[in-house]
Amino acid sequence: MKRMLFAPLLWLGAVHGAAAVPGPEVALGQAAQDYQQHCQSCHGVNRLGGAGPALLPESLSRIKPDEIRRTIQNGRPASQMAAYASVLDPARIDGLVNYLQQPPATPPTWNDEQIRGSHSLLADVSKLPVTPQHGADPLNLFVVVEAGNHHINILDGDRFTVLARFASHFAVHGGPKFSPDGRFVYFASRDGWISLYDLHNLKLIAEVRAGINTRNLAVSKDGRWVLVGNYLPGSLVVLDARDLSLVKTIPTIGLDGKTSRVSAVYTAPPRDSFIVALKDVKEVWELSYAGKADFEPRRIAAQDYLDDFSFSPDYRQLLATSRKAQGGQVIDLDSGKVVTDIPLPGMPHLGSGTYWKRDGQWVFATPNISKGLISVIDFKTWKLIKEIPTLGPGFFMRSHVNSRYAWTDVFFGPDNDAIHLIDKQTLEIAHTLRPMPGKTAAHVEFTRDGRYLLLSIWDTDGALIVYDSNTLKEVKRIPMNKPSGKYNVGNKIEFAEGTSH
Repeated sequence: MKRMLFAPLLWLGAVHGAAAVPGPEVALGQAAQDYQQHCQSCHGVNRLGGAGPALLPESLSRIKPDEIRRTIQNGRPASQMAAYASVLDPARIDGLVNYLQQPPATPPTWNDEQIRGSHSLLADVSKLPVTPQHGADPLNLFVVVEAGNHHINILDGDRFTVLARFASHFAVHGGPKFSPDGRFVYFASRDGWISLYDLHNLKLIAEVRAGINTRNLAVSKDGRWVLVGNYLPGSLVVLDARDLSLVKTIPTIGLDGKTSRVSAVYTAPPRDSFIVALKDVKEVWELSYAGKADFEPRRIAAQDYLDDFSFSPDYRQLLATSRKAQGGQVIDLDSGKVVTDIPLPGMPHLGSGTYWKRDGQWVFATPNISKGLISVIDFKTWKLIKEIPTLGPGFFMRSHVNSRYAWTDVFFGPDNDAIHLIDKQTLEIAHTLRPMPGKTAAHVEFTRDGRYLLLSIWDTDGALIVYDSNTLKEVKRIPMNKPSGKYNVGNKIEFAEGTSH
């Protein structure tokens, strides 16, 4: 389409949208011609993307066919995506929707030459000031992903004012990562674009396309490397953190010879390594970046395919789950052995869980994508302490060392406008807030000192709502278009208790 497509991710980790499209069938040949005439100039000859995003099943799997259809018909406001209702009749639009959800005849590839060819340097860091130029506390900035119109906001965490706002690539993943000193932030979009932004100078520095469909990225503790995990092609891509130049591509192939998609990549600071979960082989990989790193994976056998995991506070053990299995497994990263299984019902979302100390002992709490409950686990014994009933399945959970509450949403279902505040000592729901009745409330991030928190309203006419974390009084409301996530620099680089890592 001669203008950028599509609506952003509705939520991370959602089930796939239906592959079939209702309505009259149009020959795929006609749809292919329509794509070539109307879409190819922006979205690429082979649908790998260009000025617009990639239009492949892997890229569109979380967007429902009806939403794709509406976007083609009506375009997207404040973007280059035009409306085609007056150009294509409904049957041909249905055919085009169906066509976009079919795999291409030739499987797409993305090799080292293509990665290097996509690399662009947009500013010379050596010529930029090395101190913040904006007057705000550099460790109390928030990076806000505004998914409704594909923008990034840089927010002053003391005054709660926007310092900068710029367009992002399509469907930026809600987990940007930071350099160890907090100066740089790294973004990954679902269609593979990695961006490097200077928070001191509020300037985009470099970009590269590391894959066709990307899961997430991680930054090494020493700030030298960026690791990107891809669904398509199944691979890990190592980039130089200074300028995003390609260092190495690592195909994710299991010991059985099977190529795997990457579920997630993380950095484990005490271990000087990256940890990688693989979706299609029963392995966890550890890649050391200490010294002269060669990034050869250490393979750890798992009992199941892993979709999601979280670490113990010392990063010696990880708790992992598979979407197809009931419960989780604990893997000791030092020994490489599975320590125990934990019976966890439904689909716990470990990557969005949080931990804190209760009666002097570390506990971990995780929301659940398929059931209305929070599971609380003792980190020492790996026993399930309690299941806390909620108004419905949730997605995000956050806290802070200086807050008495853990905040969790009810992302799925009729009560998605509710936010539960769980007392971290009694493990009871102390308060339930409905910030904007009828609109989805989700994802909390605290200021560095924990005095305030920002909560997202996931709606086109949404907002960031600032609360006093002690009085629970609203301090400020900042209108935004579906702010999917926000990330405090200090909390992230200090790996603060209560936030995601």
